[in-house]
Formats: sequence, structure tokens, C-alpha cells
Amino acid sequence: MSNLSRWNKAKFTRSTQINAQAAKIEANRARYEAVAKKTGVPWDVIGVIHYRESSGSFAGVLHNGQKIIGTGKKTTLVPKGRGPFSSWEDAAVDALMNCHPYAGKNKDWSIAGTLDILERYNGLGYRNKGLPSPYLWAGTDQYVKGKYVADGKYDPNHVDKQLGVAPILMKIRENAPPAPAKPAPAPKPVQKPNAAPA
Repeated sequence: MSNLSRWNKAKFTRSTQINAQAAKIEANRARYEAVAKKTGVPWDVIGVIHYRESSGSFAGVLHNGQKIIGTGKKTTLVPKGRGPFSSWEDAAVDALMNCHPYAGKNKDWSIAGTLDILERYNGLGYRNKGLPSPYLWAGTDQYVKGKYVADGKYDPNHVDKQLGVAPILMKIRENAPPAPAKPAPAPKPVQKPNAAPA
């Protein structure tokens, strides 16, 4: 089943947690929007990645959640050797523009395109097994169990306790006010033909 089909069918199974995480991301919207302006990645997508990678901690890098901001250290997990970073925003721009899956270069921010880039952010191991990724779907009825508990080590009985990014993104977008209507273009002035001399 495609991620778009799952999006259209998904029901929340942990609504209280989903609501709380969506509110936390919305409260930090200005920080996510600052990175969005530099990368072209929607602010809410940055927010859900931040939640999943570092539980929303601004001490953790968007790459993999390591708490190295302001320490002078580089990442030691995949992607290794990134940094050092003096701010969360600098690290986030690096993660989105210079690291796989290069989200800042993505041009398709439809629901299907967004879910695809989010799944690629974590890796396609679940897709390759024909399974829903908990990175996306934990907290919905689209995911029951099974998780990579370490790089390359899949446990079919492990249940991911962390929420997936899809239900949080759904909630944020449900809460978002509708986009303002675009004003109608101003009418063009009518040119009057030159009057003929009398």
C-alpha cells in the first residue's frame, strides 16, 4: 500500500500524544520557519523531523538527534562527521541541504511527495520489506509492530513507542488556519484612443 493510501485511511491510536506533540511543534513554529526560508522545506515537515530525530530538543541535531549543538563536536552517527554547529538552525540547514535525502532539493511537497521524503529521511528498509514504516505511521492504525532496533537489525515484534511523523503532520495541518485567499489582480487601465481633431 502506498503512503498516500495510508494517509487517506489512517486513524489515530494515540490522540493525546499526537495532540501534545503537534502543539509543541506549533509553539516553535518561528524557529522552523527560519530554517524553512533557507531550505524550502515546509516548516511543519522540519518540525516533525525534529520531533522524531531528537524528541524536539534544540540541543540535538536534525541529522540524527545527537546533542552536539555548541559543543564543538561532530556527529559520530550516520551521517558521520557533520559539524560542529553553533546553533540548531545552522545544523538543520546542513541536514536538509547537504545530507541524504537532500530534502532542501525536493520540489514535490504534495502529501505523497512529503511522505516519500520523510520515509527516505529514515531509510527505506521497511518499504523494501513491504511494511509500513513506524517512522511515519506509529501512532496510527497503519502500524502495529516491527522496528529496526539497530542499523540492519529488524525485530518483527518490537513496537515503536515514539510517534510517527505522519499523524503529527496530519494534526498540525488540521489545526492550521486556511490559507488566506489571494486578492484578485487589479484591473488594467483602459487606454482611450486619441481623439481625432475636430
